[in-house]
Amino acid sequence: MAEPNEGAAESRKKSTDAGQSQPERANSLARVGAKSTKRRMPRALSSLFANKLATFGAIVLVLVTFAAIFAPVIAPHDPNAQMLVDNRQPGIWSSEGSSTYILGTDSLGRDIFSRILYGAQISLLVGITAVALAGAIGITLGLISGFYGRFIDDVIMRIADVQLAIPFILLAIAILAVLGQGLQNVILTLGIANWVVYGRVVRGQVLSWKEKEFVEAARSIGARDVSIMLKHILPNTFASIIVIASFAVAATILAEAALSFLGLGVPPSIPTWGGMVNRGRDNILTGEWWIYTFPGLAIMFTVLAVNVIGDWLRDYLDPRMRV
Repeated sequence: MAEPNEGAAESRKKSTDAGQSQPERANSLARVGAKSTKRRMPRALSSLFANKLATFGAIVLVLVTFAAIFAPVIAPHDPNAQMLVDNRQPGIWSSEGSSTYILGTDSLGRDIFSRILYGAQISLLVGITAVALAGAIGITLGLISGFYGRFIDDVIMRIADVQLAIPFILLAIAILAVLGQGLQNVILTLGIANWVVYGRVVRGQVLSWKEKEFVEAARSIGARDVSIMLKHILPNTFASIIVIASFAVAATILAEAALSFLGLGVPPSIPTWGGMVNRGRDNILTGEWWIYTFPGLAIMFTVLAVNVIGDWLRDYLDPRMRV
């Protein structure tokens, strides 16, 4: 008696599903997707906290982000205020220092701690926006190149090859020589200089995904090329894009610091970690080590944190790494 009842229940379920309208089915799928996302979030957090290095990286990134957002509240001094009578003063670790300047002052009497807090704003802003710009350019060109192929693919990939043949620092110097100094120009330069890796990876994945049956099915019902690329192919490349972007943020922060160190970054009036290291190099021989050491440590720990988070993301998003 149980089998006919089960069969009847299954039949009623199928008839109910068949009787659903398209919006009802879409809402049902959306609810299922939301539940799946809720299940994935605790799994991601448990995976993150199980990895000690990734946990360390997450804590550092949270602290840096907090410092960048609340720098105007936390900073004890104006980052550009000059007190020449207090120049090159050591921090609280020295008997010559004072609690007024926790990490000491630079050669112009500016508070190192306040400048590091405000420098975090520039590093995160440049790192995130430049990566977003590079990703937008690279993903768009990679989709077009891989989807259409032939002449369009050849043109885009040859442009990428030419750009890869030019050393990054020379390309950045050439672009900034034309655009001039400025925060927007630094972001634009780093975005233009770093799109190739996104373009090549996305192109390679598009070449594979565009031959799948679900893409052919979308074509058969009359879906447009843009719809196929954005709705069916692009979501399948997100895992690779996220991993690339996480590592690119660290590389971009280093690149901004290098450009600031060379005097090609943002104007000197804006505190940046690279600029602080650059202006502190004259104090290496005179013994004021805190002027360049603390901003250098800020760069090191931030880049290290982003890199270990990138390692964790790569392993978490790779199905072959899951037990």
